[in-house]
This record gives sequence, structure tokens and C-alpha cells, in this order.
Amino acid sequence: MAEIAADKFIDISSEVCPMSFVLTKLALDELEDGQVLELVCQAGDPVRNISIQLKDEGQMIISVKKETDGNFRLKIRKNG
Repeated sequence: MAEIAADKFIDISSEVCPMSFVLTKLALDELEDGQVLELVCQAGDPVRNISIQLKDEGQMIISVKKETDGNFRLKIRKNG
């Protein structure tokens, strides 16, 4: 399967909740429906809360991968 290219990338690994989610939402707001946001965030609450809240809003989590530094890399497709 081919790697899905991101339309926008943000690194929020230095942020904590709720700012990690706020910055994710702001980045998604800049995208058109169907575009992909790639982000790097901390393990634990940030990756868990971002994933849950985005799914609750109808966004599509394409992938979640653990990085070698312990952070997580998510790809999210914006759904209107």
C-alpha cells in the first residue's frame, strides 16, 4: 500500500493537553475536506485524547505510528 502524503505537517510534541488538541484543530481548520494532516505528539494522554476527540468529531484517523523517540505520528483525513 502506498504511503499517503500529508497536505500539512505540525509537530506538537512539546505541547500538553489541551493545547495539543487546540493546535490540531487549528491546523485542520486550514485544510479542505479530504486533505490530510500529519502530526507528531507525545505518547499517553495527548495521542489518546486527540484520537478520541477527532473520531468523535467525524475525522478519519488514517494511521498512528510510534516513533523511535517515543512520540506518535498520526495522519488524519479532514471530513467536513
